[in-house]
Amino acid sequence: MASFGWKRKIGEKVSKVTSQQFEAQAADEQVLVDNSEVDCLHEAKRKKRLLLEDRAAQSKHLKDEGAILAENGRYQEALHKWDEALQLTPENATLYEMKSQVLMSLHEMFPAVQAAEMAVQRDSHSWEAWQTLGRAQLGLGEITLAIRSFQIALHIYPLNSELWNEDLSWAKKLQQQKKASKTETGTQGSETKTLEEPIPDYDFESDEILAVCAAIAEKEKSTSTKSVVIVSASGTVETVTEQEERATVPDGAVFIKAR
Repeated sequence: MASFGWKRKIGEKVSKVTSQQFEAQAADEQVLVDNSEVDCLHEAKRKKRLLLEDRAAQSKHLKDEGAILAENGRYQEALHKWDEALQLTPENATLYEMKSQVLMSLHEMFPAVQAAEMAVQRDSHSWEAWQTLGRAQLGLGEITLAIRSFQIALHIYPLNSELWNEDLSWAKKLQQQKKASKTETGTQGSETKTLEEPIPDYDFESDEILAVCAAIAEKEKSTSTKSVVIVSASGTVETVTEQEERATVPDGAVFIKAR
């Protein structure tokens, strides 16, 4: 009688070995993929860092070139260099501050204020930017705003004697002169108004004036009675009454309109 037993599958051992090899190979490939992704990320960061460093270096080179041009009075060329630098580093507050100084030298006050405002927006802790903004505002006649800008600069750098003795002092002096000028102008205006008060223009041909003149003339026309006592040589006493004619009524045609 035949006995039945569990037969081992052919190739079971081979399959396990192969499976383990596949798993090991797949794990190695996954490690390679992960390492490749990490390497690519590092490479991208490195390239970006190098690019930024290169842009910063180019911007600094252009800034230095512009400074040399500005020192030699070639302001338009300096502005061109700094505009190129700003294309590379648009957040550079120093470039805007230097640009504002050159614009003031060219008497372009409004663009100078705009450039200085861009500088303080990008670096609110730069006392140089606030100082330049205050000077540009003075150029526009904005004395109060300029004083505020100088005060902020002094809050950042309180030991700067130039800010105390030149900028803030000068701005306050201008403010006092402006107030005194307004007061003097107001006083002179009131005096001029009093002195130049117009004389009333009377119309001497108006009905009211003519009526008053006629009434006065009529009153003067009325006769006044004058009694005189005469004593004759014979002793006779006689009382004589005389009538005295006053001035006649003036003709209305003699009145002239005064202008």
